[in-house]
Amino acid sequence: MSKRYDISGRTVLITGAARGIGAGTAKRLHARGANVALVGLEPERLEALAAELGERAAWFEADVVDGDALERAVEGTVERFGGVDVAIANAGIHFVGALATAPVEHVERTLEVNLMGVWRTDRAVIEQITARKGYLLNIASLAAASHAPLMGPYAASKAGVEALTDTLRVETAPSGARVGCAYFGFIDTDIVRGSFAHPSTKAMEKLMPPFVRRAVPPSAAVDAIERGIERRSARVWAPRYVGGALALRGIMQPLTERRAIASRHLPEALRLAQPETGGLHAQDAKLGVAVSEGAKVEV
Repeated sequence: MSKRYDISGRTVLITGAARGIGAGTAKRLHARGANVALVGLEPERLEALAAELGERAAWFEADVVDGDALERAVEGTVERFGGVDVAIANAGIHFVGALATAPVEHVERTLEVNLMGVWRTDRAVIEQITARKGYLLNIASLAAASHAPLMGPYAASKAGVEALTDTLRVETAPSGARVGCAYFGFIDTDIVRGSFAHPSTKAMEKLMPPFVRRAVPPSAAVDAIERGIERRSARVWAPRYVGGALALRGIMQPLTERRAIASRHLPEALRLAQPETGGLHAQDAKLGVAVSEGAKVEV
């Protein structure tokens, strides 16, 4: 077994750090002795979290669709802490909608943030990561391997993140740095709560086994990320069943499709996901279902 990668005294840059898994990871790694650079879209949240953590935390407002802003965040982190040892490309969004009728801007925003945003983050940090023989973790999803209705842009973006990461892992290996991909099922975050609050999701959720649709605490994802950093793992996942689902993806996807197509709930879910129902307009233009009206998300 390779020597454990000690996070104490190292610097970690995290995108999507204002809430959810990103904020939880920042708190955990800071408690382990790391410096943390918090990058995201919500300055009030970022500032409050940095103040809570103290002097070994800095925050930078940046949208991951803006490569220049990400470069400035990396430069600011290097100036503050001397370098970047670990980066976690965590920023992600989701809009509910069908591919044929969802607002074009929702589809494009999802792909821009979830896929191109990860690529831009990787480009901004990779020089630091390779120079310091560090670790880069891209956050994908079980949706990279399991493609469900009304999640087309999200699934496509996360599948792209997986492919991007697999390639970058090999390209980066000669430097001594390592690159990993994280696959998460339903984690109890604002995005998941917002998605499950949408009527179209409610219509389809009975197709999922109870253990799949039961969201687990964010700490499960944070635990997986922490282990991944310590081992500089190629792949991490949570909850446990996700590992089996990834291994059986060639079998599970056809079965999932067949079950969805045969379901009497599918037509109603598609109807509820149409723009004319009004449910899509409640989604925030930048953060999607994470701050949807009616999702009753605690903020």
